[in-house]
Amino acid sequence: MAYSKLSRNSDQRKALLRDLVTDLIINDRIVTTEAKAKELQKLADKMVTLAKEGTLSARRQAASLVRDEMALENQTAVQKLFDVIAGRYTDRKGGYTRIIKTVPRRGDAAPMAIIEFI
Repeated sequence: MAYSKLSRNSDQRKALLRDLVTDLIINDRIVTTEAKAKELQKLADKMVTLAKEGTLSARRQAASLVRDEMALENQTAVQKLFDVIAGRYTDRKGGYTRIIKTVPRRGDAAPMAIIEFI
């Protein structure tokens, strides 16, 4: 699978995508650049697919990627992914996120986008 390097080496890119997918799970919507949003969309859809499986193996695979942060007062991001987000998409086969292009960023005119769960 071809992917964008996002002007980073592999460990920085992995850390960036881990942070972005965790923030997306916690907040349901984030604003980022278009390139990052397109890479994040692939990863977020895979995480929702794992969450729909609901097995212990799927939970461990998701936990290896999603950071251990609190989403709600008594729920981590992985727990929210499996308990709340996976329940929304039981009838849906794919395409769990959408990217909406917005105005360019002030300062460097980077193309910006909002990525959110549908």
